[in-house]
Amino acid sequence: MTVRVVSVSASPSHAFSKAVRDEIRLIAGLGVEGDAHMGVHVKHRSRVAVDPTQPNLRQVHLVAAELLEELRAGGFHVSAGSIGENVTTEGIDLIHLPQGTCLHLGDVAVVQVTGLRNPCVQLDAFQKGLTAAVLDRDAEGRLVRKAGIMGIVVQGGPVRAGDPIRISLPPPPHRSLERV
Repeated sequence: MTVRVVSVSASPSHAFSKAVRDEIRLIAGLGVEGDAHMGVHVKHRSRVAVDPTQPNLRQVHLVAAELLEELRAGGFHVSAGSIGENVTTEGIDLIHLPQGTCLHLGDVAVVQVTGLRNPCVQLDAFQKGLTAAVLDRDAEGRLVRKAGIMGIVVQGGPVRAGDPIRISLPPPPHRSLERV
């Protein structure tokens, strides 16, 4: 399977879903140009309420197209950008990448993976039962968060649907992703 960007999305407001765009521009150290979550410090409202000076480890939200397909098969009406992601990917098991992995999107942009998106009640407000649908248990009974991953922009540049993705793993030992 090809490892690529399927879709890109952004929203200037704190709306749950993000509008699909032809192109987004990533800005190093900040995030997606024109997106409500862009900035050096945390922009997610629940985190701002706790401490607005926290570093923004959630500048870019990535979701696998395979998750969206799984959700549609389960009866949910989802498409690219609908669960708030900026980049929809194909061919990558995002949630099992190690912390610190760099995703080279297109020719220039680089996003460093910081952690897992923690599913929240906004998912159920969008569609009843969606939160439970993006949570699972592994063989040992540990909680698996499937709602995508978060990252910071290491190198800026344009990102478009169809762009290839190259994966650079960090040096060992690898650390599993935790929620950020």
